[in-house]
Amino acid sequence: TEDEVRGLFSLWNNALATLDPKQVASRYAKKGVLLPTVSDVPRTDFTSIEDYFVNFLKLKPQGEILESHVTIGKNWCQDAGIYEFTMGATRKKVKGRYSFIYVYEDGEWKISHHHSSVMPEGTIPKAITAEEVRNLFQLWNGALATLDPDAVARRYAKSAVLLPTVSDVPRTDYGLIKDYFVGFLTKKPQGEILESNVTIGHNWCQNAGIYEFTMGATGDKVKGRYSFVYVFEDGEWKIAHHHSSVMPEAYLGPAPKPVVKDSLIKEPVNGEERVFA
Repeated sequence: TEDEVRGLFSLWNNALATLDPKQVASRYAKKGVLLPTVSDVPRTDFTSIEDYFVNFLKLKPQGEILESHVTIGKNWCQDAGIYEFTMGATRKKVKGRYSFIYVYEDGEWKISHHHSSVMPEGTIPKAITAEEVRNLFQLWNGALATLDPDAVARRYAKSAVLLPTVSDVPRTDYGLIKDYFVGFLTKKPQGEILESNVTIGHNWCQNAGIYEFTMGATGDKVKGRYSFVYVFEDGEWKIAHHHSSVMPEAYLGPAPKPVVKDSLIKEPVNGEERVFA
């Protein structure tokens, strides 16, 4: 039945749970073919299939079928659709597309063909313009306006790094980033970008330049240099890297000024659009 075909996935998934590559390879037919998710090499015998799972099992994967389409023939059946793996070693979840063709061999159902691939739309870069990159600052600035350190910390990516203006300590997780803003938000800061330089890449972008904060608690205005690197994570742009520093000439003395062009010039840099202000 169709439910029994879907149930064959559990035999393979249970073999994954043993973390034994031989157990997984034994789920494949004598002439089984595996086209793996993260290897260019077709695996066409027991040894090469086992070899693939030596590394894959280090992630401690466990799979779940999200969408299934079953075809049943004479002594063969097919299950194709979308599955999702939870990687026990990293706690990451990864979706993929799958095709299993099973054959009845030596008294049991074995995998004759297994093709696994990444979700292709996830490899297409998220489109963003230079102006939209600049406007990402307002999401962070708006979070500052709430005076809620949690709201600000949520603007940062899961593996973000914050190098703050007035702390020597790199902030490398949610708790440390929130901790910094507990103190900073007592000044009631609101920022404005004075100079912006944008770079756009594949699902990442960068905005670097000079900003100025007005401290609502005191009325003081403070300029600083900033670098924001954003990544597209969980359906939205988040801050992966934020480096903020004081204007150094106030402490080190004036430096020679370069010639600054008045107009915006767009030039390709390593195949990526870069906007110079």
